[in-house]
Amino acid sequence: MQQARNLTSDLGIRIESLRFPLRDRDGKYDEAFDAVFQSEEMEMLNSAPQAPCMNAHCERILGSIQREALDHLLIMNEAQARYTLTAYEQHYNERRSHQARNQLPPHAHQQPARAQDLRTHRVARTRILGGLINEYRYAA
Repeated sequence: MQQARNLTSDLGIRIESLRFPLRDRDGKYDEAFDAVFQSEEMEMLNSAPQAPCMNAHCERILGSIQREALDHLLIMNEAQARYTLTAYEQHYNERRSHQARNQLPPHAHQQPARAQDLRTHRVARTRILGGLINEYRYAA
């Protein structure tokens, strides 16, 4: 229950955008745990019984974060962890291509303009997380 209180406190004003927290059916979550979220006007949802693949989307993104960023860095404190995750989130949502979206990032609505003549365009590199991730674009 204390961890639920800490979470709602840490989220601050961002908690207003949350409506339906999802949790599994583990016995460690009692009525007091649910009451913390209900006091914030949220309706707690339980995962389906005997559905081990229910968390597949969460596990997929967590695996991507771990493989592409956290496995290659030594995180020394909470501030560095927050910076790393924020930088990765921005890269993932704004620049990284996704096969399910025809190689578009989640926030893009159309493919970027393609260069017709590579001699007139230079390629510029932006280093993310100290060069752990590189983004490339055409420079004027």
